[in-house]
Amino acid sequence: MLVTALYISPGHNFFGRYGQTAGTHPTVAVPEVECVPGRGLRGDRFFDYKQDYRGQVTLFAGEVHEDLCRALDIWDKSPAVFRRNIITRGVNLNTLIGSEFEIQGVRFFGAAECSPCLWMNEAFGAGAEELLQGRGGLRARILTGGPLRLSEP
Repeated sequence: MLVTALYISPGHNFFGRYGQTAGTHPTVAVPEVECVPGRGLRGDRFFDYKQDYRGQVTLFAGEVHEDLCRALDIWDKSPAVFRRNIITRGVNLNTLIGSEFEIQGVRFFGAAECSPCLWMNEAFGAGAEELLQGRGGLRARILTGGPLRLSEP
């Protein structure tokens, strides 16, 4: 599995904001993140959110982003708009639900799908929520700590 992008954000733009306007916290691209077991990614909005939280880290497939760009003819939105932490290539993330897996020596447990919500239409474009059904990404728990870096091109 390749890691093509890493993102953290200091605050919530969509989570817990149903019926309100979106927040304005930036999604920050970083070359490396520190994975802390049971706690999340240092510097991210979900770090120490809840004990044993299933979304300590989120993953999203770069291939799904490309499919969405083609389907909706939207080419000016990066995968950062989905507010997932790790953008991957080369793996069907849904196959990791209920399983342990490793990226660059860090162990994770695939806890659940990141179900897309109505916010995806605002963040990416009309129709995104529907097209992301079953492909919204993966929520995972961090089992062992360590750094995670962008994969070499």
